[in-house]
Amino acid sequence: MDATPDTAPEDSQSLLFNQSLEKGLAVLRAFSARRRTMTLADVAEATDITKSSAQRMVFTLEKLGYVRKHPKTRRYQLTPRVMEIGFNYLAAHSLIDVANPFLSELTKVTTETSCLTEPDGLDMVYVARFVSAQFVPVHMPIGSRIPMYCTASGRAFLSALPEDEARALIEASDRVAHTMHTRTGVDEILEELRQARQQGFATNAEELFLGDMTVAAPVLGAQGRPVASVHVVAPTSRWTLEEAVRKLAPTLLLCARSLTSSARSID
Repeated sequence: MDATPDTAPEDSQSLLFNQSLEKGLAVLRAFSARRRTMTLADVAEATDITKSSAQRMVFTLEKLGYVRKHPKTRRYQLTPRVMEIGFNYLAAHSLIDVANPFLSELTKVTTETSCLTEPDGLDMVYVARFVSAQFVPVHMPIGSRIPMYCTASGRAFLSALPEDEARALIEASDRVAHTMHTRTGVDEILEELRQARQQGFATNAEELFLGDMTVAAPVLGAQGRPVASVHVVAPTSRWTLEEAVRKLAPTLLLCARSLTSSARSID
């Protein structure tokens, strides 16, 4: 019997899905700052797969050069080859290539660190960064992830979405209070987004890390939807929120507009 139109596309997609590839990627993603090295049992537990499956995945990844076993501890760890995948993404990304000169100029004019982040799920991911010569309270290398709901770059991105979409992302977030300043209520975060829409930029005052304050603006694509956010770091050791908004926001908005023009031409 032929499949119905409603179920055929889903069935055919599930037949194309490669579970072995999914498991292999899960193994790579399981390594982190908390799990720098792992035994096979650790890998199986971290990825929720059987030990025999973990052994096959790790053996294959080791042969391909993505993991290696320490000769003394016999524990597995990632190799530098893993970075090739992420670097290829950065190298092939047109917006990042275009954004770098603008970020460099933003850091030069403000004397503060400037960054470009992109959305991934409920997070924003650092894809470009120009570091200030001055003290920066938090080190956020390329590839770092920060939650949308409590960061300026995340709120800038959310503020450029239709409110129902923004609300859905906020409600789906695990709204943890990272500091005593973190806003976790859906309604209060939505109010922050409404203010960001009115002024064109969002702020974050020590909601993720103490001593860290940022001002961010969305970067829009060809369809008028946000594709990224650009932000300037304003450490509380040098700035008050009022000073950061008054002195940094105008330059930041100029940068965001330039990046938006570039993003629309790329799209």
